[in-house]
Amino acid sequence: MSNQPEIVASSVNEFLKVLTEAVLIVLAVSFVALGLHTRPLRLDVRPGLVVALTIPLVLAVTFLFMQIFGIDLHKISLGALIIALGLLVDDAIIAVEMMVRKMEEGLSRFDAATFAYTSTAMPMLTGTLITAAGFLPIGLAKSAAGEYTFSMFSVNALALLISWFVAVLFTPYIGYVLLKVKPAAGADGHHELFDTPFYARFRAVVNWCVEWRKTTIVLTLGVFALGVFGFRFIEQQFFPDSSRPELLVELWLPEGSSFQATEAQAKKFEAFLLRQEGVRSVTAYVGTGSPRFYLPLDQIFPQTNVSQFVVLPHDLATRAALRDKIVAAFKEDFPEVRGRVKLLPNGPPVPYPVQFRVSGDEVAKVRAIADQVKEIMRANPNTVGVNDNWNEAVKVLRLDLDQDRMRALGVSSQTVMRAANTILSGSTIGQFRENDKLIDIVARQPVEERATISAFNEANLQTAGGRTVPLSQLARAHFVWEPGVVWREGREWAVTVQSDVVDGIQGPTVSSQIEPQLAALRADLPAGYFIELAGAAADSGKAQESIAANVPLVIFIIFTLLMLQLHSFSRSLLVFLTGPLGVAGAALALLLLQRPFGFVAQLGVIALFGMIIRNSVILIDQIEHDIAAGSPPWNAIVESAVRRFRPIILTAAAAVLAMIPLSRSVFWGPMAVAIMGGLIIATALTLLFLPALYAAWFRVKRPQTAAQPASAS
Repeated sequence: MSNQPEIVASSVNEFLKVLTEAVLIVLAVSFVALGLHTRPLRLDVRPGLVVALTIPLVLAVTFLFMQIFGIDLHKISLGALIIALGLLVDDAIIAVEMMVRKMEEGLSRFDAATFAYTSTAMPMLTGTLITAAGFLPIGLAKSAAGEYTFSMFSVNALALLISWFVAVLFTPYIGYVLLKVKPAAGADGHHELFDTPFYARFRAVVNWCVEWRKTTIVLTLGVFALGVFGFRFIEQQFFPDSSRPELLVELWLPEGSSFQATEAQAKKFEAFLLRQEGVRSVTAYVGTGSPRFYLPLDQIFPQTNVSQFVVLPHDLATRAALRDKIVAAFKEDFPEVRGRVKLLPNGPPVPYPVQFRVSGDEVAKVRAIADQVKEIMRANPNTVGVNDNWNEAVKVLRLDLDQDRMRALGVSSQTVMRAANTILSGSTIGQFRENDKLIDIVARQPVEERATISAFNEANLQTAGGRTVPLSQLARAHFVWEPGVVWREGREWAVTVQSDVVDGIQGPTVSSQIEPQLAALRADLPAGYFIELAGAAADSGKAQESIAANVPLVIFIIFTLLMLQLHSFSRSLLVFLTGPLGVAGAALALLLLQRPFGFVAQLGVIALFGMIIRNSVILIDQIEHDIAAGSPPWNAIVESAVRRFRPIILTAAAAVLAMIPLSRSVFWGPMAVAIMGGLIIATALTLLFLPALYAAWFRVKRPQTAAQPASAS
């Protein structure tokens, strides 16, 4: 059916390829951004080499701790490593950039290395812990989705903490050994060198933002509001489908169909599949579903009216064409069955993308309400194959016993039951051994005596006195229609109405379209009856609730870290307010690239919060140091933004560009796109909005004398 070792090896190799691409991109950013000089044009590879040497060290130690803590290499942990790769070089880039700049200003290699440690170690630690805390809601989530994605938190937290230790201990030493930077002309070790035309233009932009602070703040809030509004137009999703080639095909006959009838349809469908091109193998399960060969598989319980096929095409292109052929065949060649074709899921199993659960006290009333819900769902053009988990009603033979006559004749209910079973289905009276098999010996009436109700009524039962009486004297036999399958939810009868969706739209989106149409039906429900959202939308909601439950704790941790670093509640709150800025960029990127906002993308937006705050901490810390060194607050704000422009841009570029290989992934793509868009917009807003917000927050006024560049601390 499927070669699991081959599939696992292929998946791991694919992610290792993506990881290699991300490493090369990060190295290119490091070598070009840190070593490229324009006057004269040349490339100094030594700064990039220092950063490059930190990557294998951090990854090696991360793999060591993954082995110690029992974190295996799989889809989630490998994806987390790629995300971490864009973050784990941030501290090293900041340290190396600081060393290169100080050596350009005239400091010795030793002084530059120690200055990089003393001036950036604690802000980097705070930023690293805040970034790791951004992933904490994932690690603490008490849900199936949270358990599924736990490795994302653990791997990122390990990689980030290890990268900080490497950046403050290993990187300064390697920089001391490798870096050879000549002081710039006129450098005296006391003044910053940001007098290039580019920095002059950027300084003018920051000055304008600080001068027109209210306008800047209003524009930023407008961009943020547009981002929040934009999420209304993004497709919602729980987890995407898998990129594995298998197709799962279900054949449902009417409830009560015999195993022989199901087997006949299964053989007919199997013959159809074997005639198709590009099919490597077909595995059929009649009367039950496939065993769990794939962890997130939604299993089907044994039933006589169902069969399931696992179809393995040659590749993904063949899978898409074969899926269309099977859907067309169900419409034309298999009118007797309710057919369904689906892909393997990526996340926790969800039976159908759209589901609504009707529950109550009485079977008939619940069934009637469920039929009304089905009509509303069928009216939606985006639903396909609306059905429910009770399926069709089946004809059953019911015996209404006359207990008074039975007591008078000395006949018990058990006697009538045994007689009815013997007549209709037979009773086992012994066993016959054939080699190593035991075959039941069953006694029952001839077919002509059990084929009609009249013959059944004429069957004789023996009374306690030794006489016989016809069954019709003790019971009334008649046919009724009853549910063939019944389900309960919380001790209440519960019918789940469900459907697939048309291609190009997500289940939660369709659920949100149907939900308002059920309002009138809900308003007329009797007491004790409910219509609840289920399916992908409900499971996504539960996963989001498990994440949101830990957000207050994360906010408390982040605020504590900010207070320890900045020693001021007002400054901590100011930094905290920059965290949500990434929402605008995430919404824009998801809209432009037509990616759904699923559970994995939501985790990326949450993690984005910590990444943005990290840059803000470093910028505010620089402003406070400059003010403490005697620089006027206005100059400190502008010059800190100028000095921190390069490391903030470099770290953001490394994180964004490292996501490019991951953006091609079906599973991780929406998260990568959300992080890329969020970091790009948030980085720009941080460098312009945060200085304006700081100036407005503390009512900073322009100094009367001409502003001069701030002296080095």
